[in-house]
Amino acid sequence: MIKLSKAAAEQIKKVAQDSGAAQLALRIAAKVEPDGSYEYGMGFDEPAANDKRVQLEGVDIVVSPLCADLLEDAVLDYVALEDGSMDFIFFNPNDPSHKQPKG
Repeated sequence: MIKLSKAAAEQIKKVAQDSGAAQLALRIAAKVEPDGSYEYGMGFDEPAANDKRVQLEGVDIVVSPLCADLLEDAVLDYVALEDGSMDFIFFNPNDPSHKQPKG
């Protein structure tokens, strides 16, 4: 199952609270594009009956069975980018373009 950094968890909880979605789970999705690259998505959602569910760092996470294998051992982090902005980044060993985080 996917993992979540503390920084990502803190930001997700803040966004959920600010947007009125604190009672919803965070749905994380992935798909393989025709060129083999991975595309990721996430948003607040009600869990479905067949979802894989986990609570990490105080965040309820749901993943559809179709996405579970693609996200196995992936890490969602919230990091500073080169231009000084912050963003969510997936580190996924299943993704052919995966780059190991430094540090």
